[in-house]
Amino acid sequence: MRTVFALLLAALLSHAAAAVELVYAPSPADNPMKGLVPYADADGRDHFPCSLEFRYFAFSDLMSGPSQFDWSAIENTLEQTSSRGNQLVVRIYLEMPGKEKGVPLFLVDAGLEITKWKTNDGMNLTPDYESPSLRKAMTNFIAAFGEKYDGDPRMGYITCGILGMWGEWHDYPRSELFASREVQNEVLDAYEAAFTKTAVLHRYPAGENHYAYVRNDTRPMGYHDDSFAWATLETGDEADNWFYMSLLRQAGPKALEKWRTFPIGGEIRPELWQAHFTDSPHPKQQDFAKCVQQTHVTWLMDSGLFSRKKPSADRVRRAKAAVSKMGYELHVSKAEIADGMLAFTVENRGVAPFYQDWPIEIAFSAPTIRTRPLLTDWKLSGVMPGQTAQWHVKLDPIDDLQVRLRVIHPLSGGKPFRFANKEMQGDALIVNF
Repeated sequence: MRTVFALLLAALLSHAAAAVELVYAPSPADNPMKGLVPYADADGRDHFPCSLEFRYFAFSDLMSGPSQFDWSAIENTLEQTSSRGNQLVVRIYLEMPGKEKGVPLFLVDAGLEITKWKTNDGMNLTPDYESPSLRKAMTNFIAAFGEKYDGDPRMGYITCGILGMWGEWHDYPRSELFASREVQNEVLDAYEAAFTKTAVLHRYPAGENHYAYVRNDTRPMGYHDDSFAWATLETGDEADNWFYMSLLRQAGPKALEKWRTFPIGGEIRPELWQAHFTDSPHPKQQDFAKCVQQTHVTWLMDSGLFSRKKPSADRVRRAKAAVSKMGYELHVSKAEIADGMLAFTVENRGVAPFYQDWPIEIAFSAPTIRTRPLLTDWKLSGVMPGQTAQWHVKLDPIDDLQVRLRVIHPLSGGKPFRFANKEMQGDALIVNF
């Protein structure tokens, strides 16, 4: 960068210091890596702007032998979602109420014990999680899964999955069928080794002495609250000690601070789908804004806005306002040239950082010169909620200077990253001095 800037400075005369105050405008609801998330095959997927899509995958569709894997189901979905400029949130399941598939046939043929039992959502098939053959299959699969997809720009987030109904890490009320702590540890160890770039999110926060789950507060993973705005906030009632914020607090300070470095996601509770973001929410719905503020959530699955029935314009407006408070909301409030430096003041008006350090490029143009876009070493992840950061580069004032600031999405054709600025034009922030 210095060579190009030196040419600029040699070509143009310096003038007095210049500063531009920039105007806040809510970023679009389909800003990358955040917001409300439909199922990839939802009938109303186009009813609300989104940059993420979700899909379950049956373990049995992906693994046919101890070391035989078939990624076609995932690849087909990734082809569809990336063609829309979106990234995919993935969960693998072994057991899904109402569905026969989940456990690979080669394990069943080898004698894996399956318990069939009735749930409110249909018959469920729970495998013997203590089986050595299943345990080996799970860890082999996760290793291959990470080798195939860790860091793939088409992937948004991985939810741990695999264990329990819906891959949601419970078999309530048949808790005796769920995986032991030893098996849980094996699964988490495998994920930790396999995924170092793509974020993995765990369902239930657990500290050192949790009664059912192995400790995860020190793991390099985020969390997902799948009963969002229904069982999120603490109530003080002992019967509600499984609510997300209660579990988080029980897990201890490391879990409470997890959001600072690892993303928080989840799903708006199904009972709320028909009425959230309206004047008549479900009577048991918790305050959505408080849930967002306390959890620092970045993304939420939501089948309400993406159902066959198109939401009203008012409901869409309310939902967009809610999304602007989720995750990151990065606003460049000021650009200034002084003392041989160009400085941007960047503030985060959201509740979480942007967890990826995607490349940031900058370009300059003036009546007599234009530069190619140049990569900077600025870090998006360093701008924390409620704080400001300063991005600097050497540059003297130049008459009629225009600066273009752009974040590069690693997915070709991905929804552009947009600062919360009125000065955004397409995928670039334009500053005129």
